[in-house]
Amino acid sequence: MKLPRRNFLHLAAGAAALPAASRIAWAQTYPARPVRIIVPIAPGGASDILGRLIGQWLSERLGQPFIIDNRPGAGGNIGTETVVRAPPDGYTLLMVGTFSAINATLYDKLNFNFIRDTAPVAGVLRGPYVAVVNPSVPAKSVTEFIAYAKANPRKLNMASAGTGTGGHIAGELFKMMAGVDLIHVPYRGGGPAFNDLIAGQVQVMFATTVGSIGYIRAGRLRALAVTTATRSDALPDIPTVGEFVLDYEASNWFGVCAPKATPAEIVEKLNKEINAGLADPKIKTRLADVGGTALSGSPADFGRLIAEETEKWSKVVKFAGIKAE
Repeated sequence: MKLPRRNFLHLAAGAAALPAASRIAWAQTYPARPVRIIVPIAPGGASDILGRLIGQWLSERLGQPFIIDNRPGAGGNIGTETVVRAPPDGYTLLMVGTFSAINATLYDKLNFNFIRDTAPVAGVLRGPYVAVVNPSVPAKSVTEFIAYAKANPRKLNMASAGTGTGGHIAGELFKMMAGVDLIHVPYRGGGPAFNDLIAGQVQVMFATTVGSIGYIRAGRLRALAVTTATRSDALPDIPTVGEFVLDYEASNWFGVCAPKATPAEIVEKLNKEINAGLADPKIKTRLADVGGTALSGSPADFGRLIAEETEKWSKVVKFAGIKAE
């Protein structure tokens, strides 16, 4: 049987519209079951803290549990690969951060390309690292610390949460620009690094505000400077490194990504809800208390930040000759 041309075109147009209609319907009913947020860093770190904060908000807003699943290892690459290989259906998300951009250059052979294989969803927080020293170090400012380090080359130990972490690379940038020779001592996470810094086994660390601000306020560590271009509202009396080392700037950032090819409607829905959370007074206060500012914006905005940071830190990794352990 032949269909009249008008009927045929009507049916063809309806068939073409079905995929788009089904995607929209899918996004409207999403999530229909629990969602995993993979945190590729050990529990207790900034990624874990922020992941739980955002996960709780999304659970309350969207009516399904957003479950934190810690998958540490290989500087965050094990958890990242888990998400890259997951179905792109919005039910597996990834907490990302500065380490994600650094790893793209730090590791010679990865089973994924971070920028190519993930879809940016939303930024969450951007904040400074803080150059903190054990109180026994006889330096009250960046200028005094540089002079002390130059007078004692290779006698001062710089702790980090691990080779290639944001704090490590921020420290390497400082070494490069200030012309000082510090011995890098990597740890398996921020907790052990802080323990040895407080005990005086190591002398300096470029730490996240999330992890260090409690120790600073308690007087257990001395803050010399923050690494962002402007001072931190959480530590208003602490200068920036750039006030002493011209053009120095480093910051840590965190956000959420999904597997590539996750439907745009689901990405947009998550982006909208995360941005709503970042505008919530309670969450804003929590972020400010740990020295960060909300990194709200579109998925495209977050994607541009990731690309810019990947390019910036690749130069530092290559210049310093840093290799993954």
